[in-house]
Amino acid sequence: WQHAKNMELRIMTEEHGWKVYDLHGSLFFASTQNFLALFNPQDDPDEVVIDFRNARVKDHSALEAIDLLAGRYTQLGKTLHLRHLSPDCLELLDKAKGMIEVNVLEDPFYHPADNRLG
Repeated sequence: WQHAKNMELRIMTEEHGWKVYDLHGSLFFASTQNFLALFNPQDDPDEVVIDFRNARVKDHSALEAIDLLAGRYTQLGKTLHLRHLSPDCLELLDKAKGMIEVNVLEDPFYHPADNRLG
């Protein structure tokens, strides 16, 4: 399961200068530290996108890591956009809730493990 802790990342720049992090892999309790280490908000531009199209948010620890990262960008006055998260992730996020770009045609549908759903 050690390999499951690793997330792959592809970094791109959109035409209007936004930095896009394209994540691949599973985000869960064992991979949250590796996930957070992938980002350096101080060095990023004012507009940053994290695309979860090829990633899966598995549990509450993953949601907390996303919220923590969102707070780091907000503290620096930067805007973080979260793409392709499931509707359940949207409901369970706190700080990052307003950063999610909803696209009902492209967003995945799955349930992260969390006792707030049960």
